[in-house]
Amino acid sequence: MSAIANEMPRVRRPSPVAANLAPLATLVARRFALTARTPRELVVPLLTPVLFALVIAPALKKALHTSASYESFVAVGTMGLLIPLNMMLSGLGVIVDRESGAQRELLAAPIARSLLVLGNLIVALATTALQVGVLIAFAVLRRIHFHVTGTGVLWFVGAALLLAIAMYGVAETLASRVPRAEEYVGRVPAIGIVPWFLAGSLFPIGAMPLVLGWIAKVLPLTHALALMRYGLLNDSSGLHAIWKMGSPTAMAALSLAVVAAFAALLTTVSIRVFTRSALQ
Repeated sequence: MSAIANEMPRVRRPSPVAANLAPLATLVARRFALTARTPRELVVPLLTPVLFALVIAPALKKALHTSASYESFVAVGTMGLLIPLNMMLSGLGVIVDRESGAQRELLAAPIARSLLVLGNLIVALATTALQVGVLIAFAVLRRIHFHVTGTGVLWFVGAALLLAIAMYGVAETLASRVPRAEEYVGRVPAIGIVPWFLAGSLFPIGAMPLVLGWIAKVLPLTHALALMRYGLLNDSSGLHAIWKMGSPTAMAALSLAVVAAFAALLTTVSIRVFTRSALQ
């Protein structure tokens, strides 16, 4: 018997990562199909940032008699509004899916519940990346100047990506706890817009009162905007306002670590909250 057992071929079981790729791809394709069916979800969040970059920034530059670099400063700052707003609005799809979609059937499927969160996150990242690209293209057409290097692109992408992941963690957590879409929409401005005014989007954080300046240094958006300006404009003044250090690279690494910590923490919390709410 032992000889026969030794001669039997061994069946290789797929790794957990490979086993989850197929259902994750299916969930991503499903969410993409739902998003494409409502293209206003792609267009509407882009209107306000484009308005800031193309209309309000030039008007402020002329009214305040600032230099041309202020337009670049505000153009990057509008990304700090676009990314959180778009990721927060993605949470509405979770509520709609729970109330009138196929979430109940998906929860009964033999897949990890965390894949539902990750699938929604991937689609939200893709749509946000498209909108950020459109915003940058509009800014370039408006002749807003960026000072871009290969390393700078990496800093920018890392900051934008981690900020988006962190904000979607907030969106997914809130969508799992809030019963109705109307109540969710009412909370979006407090989470997606209010921090934008404190994070150095329209003016340096050093121009704010001392208490607000300390609050700004705790916000992940402040670190992300400082990193994005360092990446696209080669401007390390935002990083210096936070860390007061001499090395821009060291300050950028510290800010990236802060945003990464928020992204990891908020994603973990969102998965746990979603899993617990699914069991109720």
